[in-house]
Amino acid sequence: MPKAVHVLAFGIFAMVTSEFAVAGLMPLMAEGLDATIPETGYLITVFAGAMALGGPFLAAAVLRLPYKTALMVLFAVFLVGNLLAAVADGYAGMVLARVVTGVAAAAFFGVSLSLAAEIAPPETRGKAIGAVMNGLMLGTLLGLPLSTFVGNQFGWRAAFWAVSALAALAAVAAGFGVPDVPRAARAGGAPTLRQELRVFRDPRLWLVFATSTLLIGATFAAFSYFSPILTGLTGFTEGAVPWLLAGYGAATVLGNAVVARLVDRHALALQFVGLGLNALFLTAFALFAESVAAAVICLVGIGLVGVTLNPCMVTRVQRTANARPLVNTVHSSFITLGIVIGSWLGGLGVDAHGLRAPLVLGAVMALLGILTLLPELSRTRARPSGDRTPAGRDTVPAGVAPSVGQGPRRGARTGGQRPGAMS
Repeated sequence: MPKAVHVLAFGIFAMVTSEFAVAGLMPLMAEGLDATIPETGYLITVFAGAMALGGPFLAAAVLRLPYKTALMVLFAVFLVGNLLAAVADGYAGMVLARVVTGVAAAAFFGVSLSLAAEIAPPETRGKAIGAVMNGLMLGTLLGLPLSTFVGNQFGWRAAFWAVSALAALAAVAAGFGVPDVPRAARAGGAPTLRQELRVFRDPRLWLVFATSTLLIGATFAAFSYFSPILTGLTGFTEGAVPWLLAGYGAATVLGNAVVARLVDRHALALQFVGLGLNALFLTAFALFAESVAAAVICLVGIGLVGVTLNPCMVTRVQRTANARPLVNTVHSSFITLGIVIGSWLGGLGVDAHGLRAPLVLGAVMALLGILTLLPELSRTRARPSGDRTPAGRDTVPAGVAPSVGQGPRRGARTGGQRPGAMS
């Protein structure tokens, strides 16, 4: 695995830590910003909204820059936003800071995933994507408690200063550890915005986006309300909740590592099985939430098969369209949309039907996610076995140039027509 992949994961870890900081420091920030708890909670929504709506525009703005240059630009934008958060003297200033950091984080995800696919050998691209996404899992496991600890010890502003230092360190590591990969070096040269937008005409891509939205929405419908569920239904003390969430975070790291090893050959099957197991764990949690043993098993199970399917989602998107930043960033927007929809529906469910409702809603969304897989599953079963390509080397729609140093792959159109290999 190229060392640059782990450097990219470090950058994502820094950005995810900034995203989660508000959740751990909400009471302190509410007091410091002279805001209410709900108003402070909206800062999480602002970050997610900025990722979903603004990320693709920033990704388009750095479209023709070499990967390394684009990463440095995005690090700079993120640092500006995070420093604005550290010095914000009011709620409006913090909202602005969250918008800037959210937009930068979304575009950084897109560029990082594209670069990982570019520099990794074709047969291990899924594994490389999984390694990059480890930054997200470690942000859940380590970033949130780290920022919470620093904020509680030295004030909430210190947490954002610490994240700024972390992001600066990640930028330095990227400066030394990420290779120069000029986009114009690809066959056909650097893509234009019109060429990039062309892939969004494919209805199969929108179905893959829908799967990602429902998968993440299912998980976050429950995850957003784990704390009150564990204390209000299962009977855990508030002091036990951080340890339980740490166990959930550890399960996401383990699950991501397993998925990353299998995704190059079994991306579709992993999503099908993962969504089914997620629906099962969520349903069991809703039915047996009063049981300590059942609650812990289901909590860990959701961690193993929920957000850990990120490598599958990214791999399927890249095989359906291409591996370039704009597609990856738009995909990140749909993932963020899933977070927003899941947490919002979960909240409505709690108000209307109690604490079991988010778990039931999550199970329903997971089952809907399975339905979005059925068209591709039917096409795969109908395809003659001799026409199936090895995972990681799938035929990709025409108009996508091959990676540097690679020739046309099986299924590519040649002879004066546009090449059809994954970028």
